[in-house]
Amino acid sequence: MQYRPLGGTDLPVSLICLGTMTWGEQNSEAEAHEQLDVAVDRGVNFFDLAELYPVPPKAETQGRTEQYMGSWLAKRGDRDRLVVATKVAGHSTGLEWIRGGPELTARHIREAVDASLERLQTDYIDLYQIHWPARPTNFFGQLGYSPDEADDGRAIEGIEEVLRTLAGLVEAGKIRYVGLSNETPWGVMQYLRLAAEHGLPRVVSIQNPYNLLNRAFEVGLAEFAHRERTGLLAYSPLGFGALTGKYLNDNRPSGARLTEYPRFSRYTGETAERATAAYVELAREHGLSPAQMALAYVNSRPFVTANIIGATTRAQLEENIASADIGLDDEVLAAIEAIHASNPFPAP
Repeated sequence: MQYRPLGGTDLPVSLICLGTMTWGEQNSEAEAHEQLDVAVDRGVNFFDLAELYPVPPKAETQGRTEQYMGSWLAKRGDRDRLVVATKVAGHSTGLEWIRGGPELTARHIREAVDASLERLQTDYIDLYQIHWPARPTNFFGQLGYSPDEADDGRAIEGIEEVLRTLAGLVEAGKIRYVGLSNETPWGVMQYLRLAAEHGLPRVVSIQNPYNLLNRAFEVGLAEFAHRERTGLLAYSPLGFGALTGKYLNDNRPSGARLTEYPRFSRYTGETAERATAAYVELAREHGLSPAQMALAYVNSRPFVTANIIGATTRAQLEENIASADIGLDDEVLAAIEAIHASNPFPAP
């Protein structure tokens, strides 16, 4: 396993990070613990959770993912060797079971941290991330941006309140480092500017979608990740499993995520399927598994700190972790770029 520093810190994190959003929905507590044991045995030390999980979000399951992680941590004596990341939910009108509707205010963030610490059965969170912005902007697959002039001033005030609250939590020892998720270049810039101006915690990571079907991160955020040492934690590296090829030709395997939850369909549209078919064919021509080629590409990007994989079976987990040992030669990389040039934004 390769390890890379988390942002500008001296904390090494494994290139493969274990994502957890299926725990409590598609995976039982015993299966979650098995995944954790397998991952640690393979050198993974980095785990990504959220107060919202599992997904799809439901009142009756919210928090189970952190609970499963907590019951596993409670059985171990090596918490200091593991890097646990979780997230606070941003503003939403559809999640009323989380504090009556989550907001990124001082009260909500403090309550969220305390609740996560209790579920995780730990004294501190290594990386605490803002799950999505409170302001209206283009995230979760939206390419276009519609300005809301009335929000302009509140947006900066809101970011400063978030940072000042997080600073207090760092001082209290409840969190170590701060990260962002589903953020835009403007948002990252403001977090970095306000941190520098007011001596507040500096963002060390950005968790956004990144895969062969969605390379939007490269347009405005890759340079931030490189120059400001706020590396990408890439989520959906297989596009909800689409890049394995298992959904091609309208196939919907029993128990698969997009079979169970067809609402997550952005990676299975006509353009995305055309690009996926080309990538799958390329992988097979070179004796690679489509999943491992897609993951190895993400692993190879210089702005990536960690690749957040997810799995519902042990076989998937083993295959995904093994991608850390696969290098792509120049011929494969050139072919990937050719397919990308023909299908630049198949799944924003």
